[in-house]
This record gives sequence, C-alpha cells and structure tokens, in this order.
Amino acid sequence: MDWSKIPSLSALRAYEAAARHQSLSAAARELNVTHAAIAQHVRALEQEFGESLLVREGRGVIPTDAGRQLAAGLAGGFGRIGEAVANQRRRGADRPVNISVTPAFAAGWLMPRIGEFWAAHPEVQISISPASTVVDLRRDGFDLAVRYGEGSWPGLDAELLTRADYLGLAHPDLIDGRKINCLEDLLDLPWLLDAHVMERRRIIEREGVDLDKVRLTMLNTNELALSAAVSGLGVTFQPRSLVERELRSGQLVAVCELREQGVGYHIVTVPGRSSPQLATFLKWLRRQKPQ
Repeated sequence: MDWSKIPSLSALRAYEAAARHQSLSAAARELNVTHAAIAQHVRALEQEFGESLLVREGRGVIPTDAGRQLAAGLAGGFGRIGEAVANQRRRGADRPVNISVTPAFAAGWLMPRIGEFWAAHPEVQISISPASTVVDLRRDGFDLAVRYGEGSWPGLDAELLTRADYLGLAHPDLIDGRKINCLEDLLDLPWLLDAHVMERRRIIEREGVDLDKVRLTMLNTNELALSAAVSGLGVTFQPRSLVERELRSGQLVAVCELREQGVGYHIVTVPGRSSPQLATFLKWLRRQKPQ
C-alpha cells in the first residue's frame, strides 16, 4: 500500500463518524475532539476528492451519493481494523506472562514463593526464563524482568522489590567454635564466588580484603557456589533475600553482613505494556516486598 496516496487517517475517521451519526457534534463527542475539528477534517477530504461529501439537512448532515460510498468503504475498513485489534488483544490476554530473572533469583527467591501465586491464580500462566544475560524486554517479548542494580534503566519503569544486603555464609560445621567479627576472621577458610557476579567481588574488596590472597574458587553459576557452601566446602557471599530458605533450615549460618547502599532487585517493566494477567502478577509481586 502506498500511504502517500491515502488521506489523513484522522480525517477519514472523523468523516466516517460524522456520516454514521449524521451529526458533526455527535462525531466530535465520539472521538473526543471539537466540532470545529470534525468540520475541518470533512472540508479537507472534500478538497482532496474535489466533491461534496456531506450536505446540511435540518440540524444535521447527510452524506451525498459519493459520501455514502466513501462512508461504507471506511466503515468496512475500520471494522476490520477493530476486529484485528480485538483479536490481538484476546491473543495477548491468553498468552503467558513472560518473566526474565537470573537463575539465582529464580531459585533463591521466586520459586520458594511462586506456589502461593499458582494456588491463588490458576488462570494466570507464568513463563519464567532464567538467564544470566540481560534481555531486551521490548525486542525479546518479555513483560517483566527482575534486575539487580540501582534501578535506572533508560526507557523502562523500575521499582525496588528487595534490597541486596549481602551476608557472608558458611555451613555450621565449617565455622564450629570460631569467633567471627569481620571478614578478616575468615581469611584462612576457602571462599566460593560466582564468576559472573562481579559486584560481589567489588563489595568484598571495598571491605579491605585482597581476594588474590584468599583461597578463592570461582564457579560458573551462583547455584554452584551456594550448593558448595551448603556442602561445607567454603564461605560464600549472597544477598539475604536469596538465602532465606537455607538460613531457616540451618544449612547455612550468617557470619557477617555487608551492606550495599542504593542497590537491590528491581521489578522492571515496559511503560504502557499491560494485560490483566500482568497486572495480577504485579499486584502479587508487590505484596512480597519486605514490610
């Protein structure tokens, strides 16, 4: 289709409404514009086609023969557009809510809680995609992501879900009988870190620890580091919100705390993108925020 040969869609929509209602005022109310705007659009189309499309009759207007043909064609075209939009909305309403999270957040925070959501909202399908790489929500079709950082991602809305207070953690047997006041009391023990989460290295080094002088094992995923710590193989550092289950069960104990100001896990969404399913999930997710 050569859009350069098509008059303004706003003008065509204004004319179709005026012809259907046989009233410029009624068309203006339907389209939430002024009476003058409708009249201007109609005059522009009449100049475009070189003939009258509406004529006055009483207090209203009626289409001319040419106007009736145009109005009928526009009504059919706009009807097909409306049907396509409605079908797309129904499709969007039926599809799962697509969520991007890191594997660590999925395993440590989301999965222990998601059963409550499934029980309360069996009608809402959730598709969880754990990945360490940062996705493009618009390009990749995600409705929501949970990202770690300061909460500033251009073109996206972000709200804090949970702070990222870090804990030094170890199996109880590994530190049995030790008096631990700070990181220096752990330097002779093996340490375990995720090779891809560099912010933890920065937090530790800020405390004055030279990681080159520690017996440090770098593992490919955070899950491996956490599993190794649960097995008593070393000390690891994790956000408190991701290890609540291990702390409650006694598999790990907190030996120190490292506060990172201004950062945490954020709910990230695309402005203007919404659906009833997404709204339901967001409402539940916000209820999970620490009080």
